[in-house]
Amino acid sequence: MTYKMIVLDLDDTLLRDDHTISERTKKALMTAQQQGVKVVLASGRPTFGMNAIAEELQLKEYGSFILSFNGAKIINCKTKEEQYSSTLPPDVAHRLYELSQKEGVYIHTYIGDEIVTELENRYTTREGEITGLPVKKIDNFIEGVNEPVVKVLMCEDPDKLVKVEQKLKEEFAGTLSIMRSKPYFLEFLEEGVTKGSSLDSLIQSLGIKQEEVIAMGDSYNDLAMIEFAGLGVAMGNAPDDIKQMADYVTDTNMNDGVAKVVEKFILAKASV
Repeated sequence: MTYKMIVLDLDDTLLRDDHTISERTKKALMTAQQQGVKVVLASGRPTFGMNAIAEELQLKEYGSFILSFNGAKIINCKTKEEQYSSTLPPDVAHRLYELSQKEGVYIHTYIGDEIVTELENRYTTREGEITGLPVKKIDNFIEGVNEPVVKVLMCEDPDKLVKVEQKLKEEFAGTLSIMRSKPYFLEFLEEGVTKGSSLDSLIQSLGIKQEEVIAMGDSYNDLAMIEFAGLGVAMGNAPDDIKQMADYVTDTNMNDGVAKVVEKFILAKASV
């Protein structure tokens, strides 16, 4: 199979633990792009938190794309235009806030290029560190969130959040897309929105076939695109249940797992 696109999660997949790309991985991805392969970034991060990585990999020059907010936005790196955008209405965000209070978990969302929350907490602070977005404390979540938002996150200790996830998936079945991007982040988006659904939309617009796509990730919000892609790859640091759903398991994010896939399935075949 000749692959025409490789889709990459960022944190704990493309990026090492210090949030940098290894030289081996960068070289492999740049060589693949020079050979005509599209490199697409797909992350739960907001667009702002992905731009620097897109620039480092020169996605603008190669006419590629970003799938941000777990697929709720598709950004054309060359034109900076939103090719697709999904939002939640304010009343849904308000309902999620009420449930967060009932369940005793933290909650935040995004307005413009800011993370907004009522209560300062280590999870939202961590999100700010990862994305580079400032955290804005507001006095009243319901009054402060008065416009559509791309997604809402509930945050807490993983053991507690897993129970909240099970309960709310039952309550919002068929009405919201709910997934964990990290053990301590539970994300809520418009129903049907996943990295997989956005990837499907993107390749249709480009005339690329499903079987011509490699998708790589490490977490539960990556599962939809791992299952969708012609070659779905789990990182060596992914949970075992993610690995079981993948077509192929590579090395960890700290041991050039992405580079090894690109070299094996794209560059090696190109040199034959």
